[in-house]
Amino acid sequence: MSEPYRQEPEGWPCVLAEEVTELLKDPALPGEVFGAIVAATVAASETRGLVPGSTASAKWPRQRRIPLGADGALGIAEYVIVADADPPRIVLTRVQLY
Repeated sequence: MSEPYRQEPEGWPCVLAEEVTELLKDPALPGEVFGAIVAATVAASETRGLVPGSTASAKWPRQRRIPLGADGALGIAEYVIVADADPPRIVLTRVQLY
C-alpha cells in the first residue's frame, strides 16, 4: 500500500498580537473592518508575508504594512515576517483604523 500524498502547506501561520486579538473581540467592531483584518491575515499567511501592495520598513524589511479595505479606506495592518522561527510565521502586530 502506498503512502498517502501529503502536500506541505504553501503559506505560513499568521498569529495575532494580544492588541489585535482584543480588537477583534470587540462587539462594536464593524463587520467590514473585521472582514478586512481577517482578509489581511489570510493574504499574509498565503504569501508568507509578501502581500502585493504591502510596504516594508526601510530600517526593518521584515516589518510590513498592508492597507485595509478598498484603497486602505479602513486603515492599516502592520505585521512582522518571522522567517527564522521554527516554524516560520507571520505576526500581525497592530491595526490602525481610520
